[in-house]
Amino acid sequence: MSILTFAALIAIGSFFAGLLGALTGLGGGIIVVPMLTLAFHVDLRYAIGASLVSVIATSSGAAAAYVREGFTNLRIGIFLEVATTIGALGGAAVAGFIPTSALAILFGVVLLYTAYRSLQSHQEQSTNDPPHPWAVRMRLNGSYPTAHGMQAYTVQGVPTGFVTMFAAGMLSALLGIGSGVVKVLAMDRAMRLPFKVSTTTSNFMIGVTAAASAGVYLHRGYIEPELAFPVMLGVLGGALVGARLLVVARTRSLRLIFTAVVVILAAEMLYKGATGGL
Repeated sequence: MSILTFAALIAIGSFFAGLLGALTGLGGGIIVVPMLTLAFHVDLRYAIGASLVSVIATSSGAAAAYVREGFTNLRIGIFLEVATTIGALGGAAVAGFIPTSALAILFGVVLLYTAYRSLQSHQEQSTNDPPHPWAVRMRLNGSYPTAHGMQAYTVQGVPTGFVTMFAAGMLSALLGIGSGVVKVLAMDRAMRLPFKVSTTTSNFMIGVTAAASAGVYLHRGYIEPELAFPVMLGVLGGALVGARLLVVARTRSLRLIFTAVVVILAAEMLYKGATGGL
């Protein structure tokens, strides 16, 4: 197989990963890494490096729109990014010393958790509780646009959210994903932010987190332009198309399809990791 054919096939696969990730709101990185390792037999660490580049590209495009529309809480994003960046640098530093089989098993577990979370119905959090003292001191409380005008909300559980973000940064660096599921979980459940604020602020953060760990991967030679470029173009193209289709798509059906794909990939990653097939 020629390099051009190989790059074209990777770009096509990455396009569908980005499309599915955008339609489900969970990002294409969760699909890209197992696709590269299982279908194209790319070394896991090089697949993670390519995925991190695609995460940076897709996050940068969507984040600007969400900030402009007033959904993203920039103060919370910048504050929590301190934890995720430290976690990302730590994860990238130790990633080179962890066996690929262990990384594959960890990825499989994260995939299964992602599948579980994607099927859960969301309950909007209360916005009338008194804010955490740290939220008042750092002015983290805010408001976001709704059909009835701007809706104010308060921020809870700031220390818990900060610690959880450190773990999210570690996962992002170790597995090459945006770890948006963990970030949304921290902001939605621990800090009790409205769901739209959680998802948009998470999207704002994942690009910075990925950039921090991508620098370490680049220094170690795990980012190959011949691999990262088609992955980035494919995921970005799929994400743009997915954003347009999201308006008319049936969310429940998409989540079922996504869950089925993720469970299959998780089983394969766990099997390969346990048997040393990667």
